[in-house]
Amino acid sequence: MLSWEERRQLVKIANLYYNDGWTQEQIAKKIGVSRPVISKYLQKAKDAGIVEVYIKDETVHTVELENDLEKKFGLKDAVVVPTFGLTPDMIKRAVGQSGAYYVSKNIKNCNRLGISWGTTLAELVREYPYERRLNMKIIPLEGGMGSQHVEIHANQLAYELAKKMHCKCSYLYAPAIVETEELKERLMAMEDIKAVLEEGKNVDVALIGIGNPHKSSTLEEIGYLQESDVKHLREVGAVGDIGFRFFDKTGTAVNDELNNKVIGISLEQLKEVKEVIAVTEGAHKLESLLGALNGKLINVLITDEHTATALIKNV
Repeated sequence: MLSWEERRQLVKIANLYYNDGWTQEQIAKKIGVSRPVISKYLQKAKDAGIVEVYIKDETVHTVELENDLEKKFGLKDAVVVPTFGLTPDMIKRAVGQSGAYYVSKNIKNCNRLGISWGTTLAELVREYPYERRLNMKIIPLEGGMGSQHVEIHANQLAYELAKKMHCKCSYLYAPAIVETEELKERLMAMEDIKAVLEEGKNVDVALIGIGNPHKSSTLEEIGYLQESDVKHLREVGAVGDIGFRFFDKTGTAVNDELNNKVIGISLEQLKEVKEVIAVTEGAHKLESLLGALNGKLINVLITDEHTATALIKNV
């Protein structure tokens, strides 16, 4: 129990520090003690309930979610985008904007940036600022050809992002999924394709999206997956995909013929990349995200508030 004199001293120090803006050094000189003693007094004022600190900002909740995600899943970083009052399209754009800002401000000493495919990554590229990164090179992490939904293919996103960064990019001239394993092996043996896949294995940073083949699947929407494929993936335990590579709830690649027909880097190769940034939104991807996080396939997550809340509640 503090005496009246002790409480008076603590209130005086706290008032000088929090209300009058004095430094701890200035207060120490006035009272005639060392600065570490003032630091202890301020902590004591908090412990005694004399001082209570409130953060008055709408982002405090999302920052708390970010901290929870980082701790629970061992992430290097997490960014949670507020969603109150936003439509699904607006949320996708907001997550893309946050991804663009994060990459622009946080990617340093990166010479090779890998990019996957998808609608949220397309928003990131669309929102990315024009800047000069002449030493950077953008590499698509999987194939993607044809005339349907070209705007979300890895090749197109690599090209568009390279334009924004004023740097070079590679092109993977091959479909994402081919008809047979034999055709895949033949294509992957071609020098141009082999060279880009080798670049993809050795990127410094990878930008990826995460899909759920069972709910609101872009893969099914654009025709890469048929209803029979989706049923089969459920049977073999697939909960999500990264770059057309399907994985189970532990983040392990499922042993399936679909995975064996993909032209792109494997999940095992992705795990070797120093920094893998997942930019994704939608609580329907909860099961998929948990699988990717359990498998340590990503170390930076940029997502929306609703999805982040669902992740924390399901741990």
